[in-house]
Amino acid sequence: MRSLIFIIFTAIFSVPSFAQWYETQGHAIINSSKMQARTKAIENALKKALLVAGASVSSVQQVVNGLLMQDEINIRASGEVNSFELIDELYSGNVVTVTIRADIFPKERQCFSADYRKSLLITKSHIKNREQANIGGIYSLDKVLVKRLAKKINADGLYLDTKLALKNNTEFSRYNNSLQADKIKKLTMSLSDLSGSQYVLFSEINDISFANVENNSWQFWQEDIYDRHFNFSIYIYNGSNGELVFNQNYKNSAPWHYSIRDQIDVNSNTFWQGEYGNIINQTLNAVITDIDDNMMCQPTRGKIVKVSGNEVMINLGKRQGVKEGDEFSLLHTKNITSDLGKVYAGFNISPFTVKIIQVSEESALAVSSKGEMLDNIQQDDLAVRY
Repeated sequence: MRSLIFIIFTAIFSVPSFAQWYETQGHAIINSSKMQARTKAIENALKKALLVAGASVSSVQQVVNGLLMQDEINIRASGEVNSFELIDELYSGNVVTVTIRADIFPKERQCFSADYRKSLLITKSHIKNREQANIGGIYSLDKVLVKRLAKKINADGLYLDTKLALKNNTEFSRYNNSLQADKIKKLTMSLSDLSGSQYVLFSEINDISFANVENNSWQFWQEDIYDRHFNFSIYIYNGSNGELVFNQNYKNSAPWHYSIRDQIDVNSNTFWQGEYGNIINQTLNAVITDIDDNMMCQPTRGKIVKVSGNEVMINLGKRQGVKEGDEFSLLHTKNITSDLGKVYAGFNISPFTVKIIQVSEESALAVSSKGEMLDNIQQDDLAVRY
């Protein structure tokens, strides 16, 4: 039987005539409680519906802060959701899948670039104090963590397409700690060029120590269960000019239900279904929400990889959401040197625009909109839709 789910609004307002219904699915893993998993699945489905309708991602946490009580969810909304109906729920193994139909008042689209997925290179994280990983032997958390982040972004995010660079550590943390912004710019632009990515994400695991413990001493351990911190920072840089576009820090903690001698496999389901693994998962969910909200209107910039007469080929394609008929502006890259000798990446806006006439998975062919010869355009210039 279908269960009607009511929405409690923070303010009373008249119902506009342009409200639309959106049907979508949400998924969640069942750990200890089917009811909790069902709630998470509904939250996941509602988030997708809000995003597709053009609602603000930042409002999702306010929209979905209700508690499940039998067949009814009470949700406090920001005025974008009128009501929604749970029309199906399916339990298969340890996964619950729900289908909802939501009545949403979409905002006006804020930017054309929201139509596209931006390519994001995610680098190996850095544990700033590796001795803190001694208890549990969780040294590989730096690699496993960003793998899960990339997987979650591809599954739940709407605006990013990820690539991973996990074989080697980067110099980001060393440059960041010594405030060497110019070196971070060069590192970012180099990684972006090598991977063909528009944006580069660096991250640091700042703290995985135990609460109420001095110097992370092994001698504190008794029969008591201690909370373990999880402090995580992310930094996203624009690959074309090396500028920081988003930075956020996340702090959390949860009980560590293992003995001092246990060696923990951070790849195992046992770890991720435990309280500490679960709190990291919750943190990653918050990261994805923040990234989507902040990256939605960042410009989608494709590099020009070939120029021939009035045609250009760019390194954006179906994977990023490019379609035949889409139009792009062209930018010349131009480095600017300050009086102090510092080099800054800059752009000159070309008078030309191009229209996509052919699309493959990761590239597209475009022709000048008015048939002009693209004489001043060269390889490594940019095609941009704002």
